[in-house]
Amino acid sequence: MSWTDYPLPIAAEGAPTLKRWRKLRSGELQNYRDIIVALPPSYQESGRSYPVVVMHDGQNLFDPVASFAGDWGLVGQLADLARRQVEAVVVGIANTGPFRQYEYSPFRDPVHGGGDGDRYLEFIIGAVLPLVRRSFRVLDQPGATSIAGSSMGGLVSLYALLKWPQHFGAAAAMSPSAWFAGEALRRVVEASPPPAGRLWLDIGTGEGDRTLQSVRRLRDALIAQGLPVGERLHYVEDPGATHQEQDWGRRFADVMPFLLG
Repeated sequence: MSWTDYPLPIAAEGAPTLKRWRKLRSGELQNYRDIIVALPPSYQESGRSYPVVVMHDGQNLFDPVASFAGDWGLVGQLADLARRQVEAVVVGIANTGPFRQYEYSPFRDPVHGGGDGDRYLEFIIGAVLPLVRRSFRVLDQPGATSIAGSSMGGLVSLYALLKWPQHFGAAAAMSPSAWFAGEALRRVVEASPPPAGRLWLDIGTGEGDRTLQSVRRLRDALIAQGLPVGERLHYVEDPGATHQEQDWGRRFADVMPFLLG
């Protein structure tokens, strides 16, 4: 197996270069998935190493054809960020469709499933990141490695920052499913030291009262545990925004600079 070119879905001046590894096997989960990597526009000429941003739902990030419900539009966003000198190697890990709920939560919900989140993160740490580090010029210290996602992907990203600070120095929990499994993530926050790294937490006010209120309670728990809103915790309520890829992609223009510090 090797990396192959992933055709750009749209033409964008100064766009990143997309590479794809087909069907990377997870021994932890006994399944396969594609990995799509976006290399910064300056990658070929600069010779330098870049921070890494690991993201979930990889098929929804760059390509409207592959996306389940619209894409984030990250090709254009990353091109715009590069013009602002904000660059990273972005690693999109495809979800596995019907098993997504299980892999993106370490908690078991009697209605919605879940429970494989730890094994999914072990796959990222033990297989995805080593592959990326062997293949591309990236910084490999925790402070240069972020993890980000939305909805269930936001839940597992915050959990990763809490449980694996030796691997991740920042996380973005965008519209996290904080309600999942009876707000089990909040209980983990309440029983843990505050995250050592940087955390972006956001929610759209149009996402429904259950989601909005559960994220507010999660924010309050983080503050109570010693992570006040400020340099290391950035909290956003996006007026009118709903639970969809277009809103997450739009906010990513502010998320990535925060993750990179």
